[in-house]
Amino acid sequence: MIETLLIANRGEIACRIVRSARAMGIRTVAVYSDADAVAPHVEESDEAIALVGDAAADTYLRIDKLLDAAARAGADAVHPGYGFLSENAGFASACDDAGLIFVGPTPDVIEAMGDKIAAKATMRAAGVPVLDDAEVADDPDRAGAAVGYPLLVKAAAGGGGKGMRLVTDPADLADAVAAARREAAAAFGDDRVFLERYLSPARHVEVQILGDAHGNVVHLGERECSVQRRHQKIIEESPSPALDDDLRGRMTSAAVTAAQALGYRNAGTVEFVLGPGGEFAFLEVNTRLQVEHPVTELAWALRDGTPLDLVALQLAVADHQRLPFRQDDVVCVGHAVQARVYAEDVPAGFLPATGRLRTWRIPQRDGIRVDAGVIEGTEVTVHYDPLLAKVIAAAPRRDLAVQRLLGALRDSAIHGVTTNREFLTRALAHPAFRAGDYDTGLVAQHLSPEQAAPADPLRVAVAAAAAALAEARGNHLAAPLPSVPAGWRNSRSQPHRRAYRHGADTVDVAYTPAGARRWSVEAAGGAATVVVHAWPDERGDDTIDLSWDGRRLRLTVRRSGDDVDVDSVLGHVALVRHSPFADPQAEDAVGAMLAPMPGSVVSVHVEAGQSVERGALLVVLEAMKMEHRVTATADGVVAEVRVRAGDPVATDDALVVLDDSGADYS
Repeated sequence: MIETLLIANRGEIACRIVRSARAMGIRTVAVYSDADAVAPHVEESDEAIALVGDAAADTYLRIDKLLDAAARAGADAVHPGYGFLSENAGFASACDDAGLIFVGPTPDVIEAMGDKIAAKATMRAAGVPVLDDAEVADDPDRAGAAVGYPLLVKAAAGGGGKGMRLVTDPADLADAVAAARREAAAAFGDDRVFLERYLSPARHVEVQILGDAHGNVVHLGERECSVQRRHQKIIEESPSPALDDDLRGRMTSAAVTAAQALGYRNAGTVEFVLGPGGEFAFLEVNTRLQVEHPVTELAWALRDGTPLDLVALQLAVADHQRLPFRQDDVVCVGHAVQARVYAEDVPAGFLPATGRLRTWRIPQRDGIRVDAGVIEGTEVTVHYDPLLAKVIAAAPRRDLAVQRLLGALRDSAIHGVTTNREFLTRALAHPAFRAGDYDTGLVAQHLSPEQAAPADPLRVAVAAAAAALAEARGNHLAAPLPSVPAGWRNSRSQPHRRAYRHGADTVDVAYTPAGARRWSVEAAGGAATVVVHAWPDERGDDTIDLSWDGRRLRLTVRRSGDDVDVDSVLGHVALVRHSPFADPQAEDAVGAMLAPMPGSVVSVHVEAGQSVERGALLVVLEAMKMEHRVTATADGVVAEVRVRAGDPVATDDALVVLDDSGADYS
């Protein structure tokens, strides 16, 4: 019987496992890297053991360190969560050899399904439909011709979008294979890739399965995972709006057949691609708990009303207990939608972002569940996946669930780290998503960073005005004499001025007192008479209630040094108080190509003196196991190369300096 559980993971999934284990009376032991010393999963566990080091390769991916931690804690079981070693057959075998219960499938099943090429062969033999594919050996072109275009280059040993490239032109295949191999090696320690026919338009639908050690297998319904960026899921829901009862029956039956063919034990997911005509084909089996499992727990239950707890079921099955229900006992009880909140810069192409979370507030409401791995003050680093939290909404109907999730995200306050929160609200509000009529092309076709509308001038103007007035009020309260006005000037006819940076723009605010609680304000090109209904000290420490040109709004202003965050129904605006004095360290070489994110240099593709054209590849960076290509923004000559392969870089570090003075722009 499991009494002490080591959780070989971090972040929100580690916190999630703690909750279920504690409810079952199981003692929990967390492990943590130096970077995670004060992380929530460490604080929530009954005990925690340090794994010395920062990077995953030195901590969460070290089997020897994890087994040593289990021995020190007296653990009798290990839960791998997802990611890291959760689908590593060697880790499962090592746990078995150490006398530990591994909460997951048997090592042979993990190994069989971990190799995507072998997995497809197994499914084909079991009668489960699969897509055409070919392994890449010495001749990628021949393999590409056999599969046909468009095609996907995929990592044989991985998933999660890592090591995956879409190729539509045969001329791009060689570069795509090389990049996919590098990324796969970095993420999974295995650079093998294969080619697979790309079905488009298509939807990504997966089925949750659960098997015990006594030969029983059930499915727990399906999940729709078609809203993706960079081949990674960002919004999931259950049940899928694309399935009727007949199609659902055929897909879930195929998933159970796949599990039975493997002798599957514990929780897993059978993933399918679904074509527009209802045809579907096997993609892979994820031999672990999925990031999106909460939508299954909230949308499906037992017929007697008992809710599903997939972690608790995993632990029971790992303890050789029989499944406590049959297939007929599982019913759909509503609808659930999940959004993944990532630390990423969407306009920059979904690049990972770092920083310290100054504010982390997501509304706790009926029908809303938040699985988070961060708190206020958490430092988000380059060492791990940028997933911060999952926000899940449940309701009796799909439209209500979507609206609940949309409202919770809009009312959230997340400051200090750039996130995809507003992108998620755009996706949830898009007509195609609201109608349930979408596919994996939704983001590329309708929600790409280039298609995002610029910030509403009114939103920026009101935010800057609120920031300036809040600062003025604070200055006035702190003034040495009551007769000295905020932003004192010796010429009362001149307006008071403040300046803020909003992205690359400078927002000037000019305001003049125009009577009790009235101000004449000019900001971001707009002008109005502002009426302040409530100051911060009257309605809370950071809320201003005001009217701008007849529109009454409530804004929350939070200051941390020069950083100012303003939230309202118009959305979030991040401002930086502008200093009138120039920062001598802020300038870099003219024509410098800067690092868009912190990471390390994978390769450098130019040298000093080389002529390049706009769009030419200069440097490849890697951060959070994903690659990013830095390209020339103009024709020119490489004046200087400042980095080498293997160098660590910070955001805005100069990588390559271009001299475009002689470039021809005719």
